[in-house]
Amino acid sequence: MMLVEVTATMLLLGLLLGFVGAGGSGFIIAILTVVFGYPIHTALGTALAAMFFSSLSGSVSHYREGNMMLKTGGIVGLAGAIGAWASSSWSSFIPEDQLGWMTSGMLFSSGLALWFRMAYQAKHAGKAESAPMQAKGMKFYLSAAAIGLITGALSGLFGIGSTPFIQLGLMLILGLSMRFAAGTTMLVIMPIALAGGAGYYSVGYLDIQLLIAVVIGTMLGSYVGAKFTKRVPVVMLKTCMVLTPMLGASILLI
Repeated sequence: MMLVEVTATMLLLGLLLGFVGAGGSGFIIAILTVVFGYPIHTALGTALAAMFFSSLSGSVSHYREGNMMLKTGGIVGLAGAIGAWASSSWSSFIPEDQLGWMTSGMLFSSGLALWFRMAYQAKHAGKAESAPMQAKGMKFYLSAAAIGLITGALSGLFGIGSTPFIQLGLMLILGLSMRFAAGTTMLVIMPIALAGGAGYYSVGYLDIQLLIAVVIGTMLGSYVGAKFTKRVPVVMLKTCMVLTPMLGASILLI
């Protein structure tokens, strides 16, 4: 019966996430722990694994639109998978109460990083796009690997998508435009979510039935919610995008 309630709740949550275009892993973690009483380690593993499915559809769409740098995304994603796999086992050594506070802090940081990304985008709007770093040479490989390892470790440890951090790394370090950063990030998240979810499963913190309930609810809700994105003012949409992870962080602190 609880899984039915989880699916229904995730359906409603998916409406919000689809509307603001967010992965919402932090919000999922908050709802599973505070509302349904799941241990935070299980919630982290479930939310991280669920991101694979939401990123899969986004990756296909961005690839078809030509918004993806495959080589760059592959290298960053592979390094991210290593970081997520390693850090997912580290979380088991962190007490639940401390992990909740740390995850909440990361969600607030995600909101701030998202705001910074929007400010960066607005500042460079209308300007000629600078050439990205060439996808070759030691500097490129080291930079791409560093972005992947750091953001992957954050995702694996705290169960979050790290989307704003990945996009900022791709734009500020590798020189990708906002368009290519958004599309390539979808590709990067897939191996991170898969490796992190597998890591949580290997230490017994991934509930497959719960994962199915979360995926069904959020994907159905997101599909419907996305239809309302173009029907609201841009300012309201951007505000909701920044506040969504912060609201999830606030719920975790209850």
